[in-house]
Amino acid sequence: MTAPAHLPLLIQLGFGFHIAAGVTGLLAGAVALGVQKGSPLQRKSGTVFAWSMLAVGVSADYLAVVRPDQLPNVIIGTFTIYLVATSWMTVRRTEYSIGPGERIAFAALVCLLAPFLVLSVQLALGLQPFLNSAVPLVGVVRIAVFVITFMLVMAAIGDARLLWAGRISGTRRIRRHLWRMGLGLAFAAGSAFTNGLPRLLPPTAHVPLVLLFAPQLTVLALVIFWSVRVGFGESYREVSRAPGVS
Repeated sequence: MTAPAHLPLLIQLGFGFHIAAGVTGLLAGAVALGVQKGSPLQRKSGTVFAWSMLAVGVSADYLAVVRPDQLPNVIIGTFTIYLVATSWMTVRRTEYSIGPGERIAFAALVCLLAPFLVLSVQLALGLQPFLNSAVPLVGVVRIAVFVITFMLVMAAIGDARLLWAGRISGTRRIRRHLWRMGLGLAFAAGSAFTNGLPRLLPPTAHVPLVLLFAPQLTVLALVIFWSVRVGFGESYREVSRAPGVS
C-alpha cells in the first residue's frame, strides 16, 4: 500500500506507519515461520511479529475509516487484529483453559463475518453489493472477497468448537496458534506483494499473477508443513510414552 502525495499529512503519516509496521511484520514473521518451533529465536521473532501485525491492523482500520468507501478494509484490518490476538491467547493460556477473551473474540468475529457473508452471496448471485467499494469488486478482488469470507467462516467454526469444548490442549492448541499467525502473515504478504508492489511498478511492467501470489502461497504452504510436522511430533511423543517403549 502506498500513500498518494495529495493526501493530508496525517493520512500520509498513517500510511508510513502502516508500511513500516508491515515490513517489520513480514521480516519477523518469515523468521518465526521458518525456524524451529519453540526455539528462542522463534519466540522472539514471533513476539515482534505479533506486535507489528497489531500495529498493521490498527493503522489499516484508521486509514479505512478516514478514506471513503473502505468498509471491506476495516473488516480485513480488524480480522488481522483478531487473528493475532486469538493466536497469542492460545499459547499464553495454560492448557485445558479458556477465558473471557475467547468469548469476546468470537462475538467480534461474528460481527465481521455477517457483512462479508452477505457480500459474498450478493456477488455470487450477481446482485448489487450492499456497500460501496473504492476498488471494483471484480476479478481478483472478487476472488479475495470469497477467500476472506471462507477464512472468516473457518475461524468462526474453530471458535465455536473451542467454546463448546471449554478447553484446548496438545496438537490442536499449537495448530490453532500456527494457522492464525500464518494467516495474518499471508494477509501481510498479500498486501505487500499482490496489492502494493504493482502500484510501485511502471505502467508498462507486467508481472505474472502467479509471482504476485507466490509469497502468500508460500506462507500457506509453510503453515501446512509445520501443522503436519507438529502432528507427527505429537504422535511420536505419544508412542514414546506408551508402556514398553524406550
